[in-house]
Amino acid sequence: MPSEEASVSSLHRAVQILKALAAGAEQGGQRVSDLAKALGYTQATTHRLLQQLVDEGLAEQSAGSKRYALSLDFFALAARAGDGGGLRERCRPALLRLGASLGDSVFLLVRAGFDALCLDRWEGPFPIRSFTGDVGGRVPLGVGQGSMAILAHLPEAERDEVMRHNVPRIRQLGTLDEVWLRTEAARVQRQGYAAANTGLLEGMAGVGVPVFDANGRVVAALSVGTLTARLEGERLPVVVQLLQREARALQQQINPLDRSLRRPAEALGGAAAAVPLKPNGA
Repeated sequence: MPSEEASVSSLHRAVQILKALAAGAEQGGQRVSDLAKALGYTQATTHRLLQQLVDEGLAEQSAGSKRYALSLDFFALAARAGDGGGLRERCRPALLRLGASLGDSVFLLVRAGFDALCLDRWEGPFPIRSFTGDVGGRVPLGVGQGSMAILAHLPEAERDEVMRHNVPRIRQLGTLDEVWLRTEAARVQRQGYAAANTGLLEGMAGVGVPVFDANGRVVAALSVGTLTARLEGERLPVVVQLLQREARALQQQINPLDRSLRRPAEALGGAAAAVPLKPNGA
């Protein structure tokens, strides 16, 4: 019988493989050799763990291929884990209403340490790119409108800590620096929404507003991502007004003692993975 330490080590390695499969989902699956190289495991160990994941229904091998991917059962399990009455479920009707009213993509973002994480998304009819990409994607707090809406409304000490940590991370984008980050955060805090277009996603624009709990602490952000032309002129204040209306309605429903606010990413069933920050967003 394997020792407890060996069992924990195998579990850790299996979880790492699941995360690697999730990160490579857009590639149509990954080979054993690629996974082994990326994770630093032997091919024999990687293949053994993959077979265990396949036996448990969490991974599958593509027909006629040597590539492995997450299974449909895995996604069904994650979906059930996310249906637990938490922040994601509570905010879902707001996303649906905003999507129906605006016809644009709508995002629910939450804070995950020094990052903003996409907890939910309603896909509009216009093809767009975003910094967070799909559900589970994340970017440093301050990059993107929804992310900035959260950062700007954090308590001052927390905001300064996040900025100190994230300034070196956002410098790779070239046009963003500490002066920009602090100036923009102050402006967003004054006006109550973020709508600055950094130009990093050509042809794309967005608006983000903070979502507070019943005690007035920021817990999330609602944001819209769309074509630049759809946020010009008189349409911008209308979009802001609709976002803020939904945010105010949510504030009355969000209990500051709600466990889901402490670990909102649990609504993704643990499948939220960090994504590299790239100027072309998704």
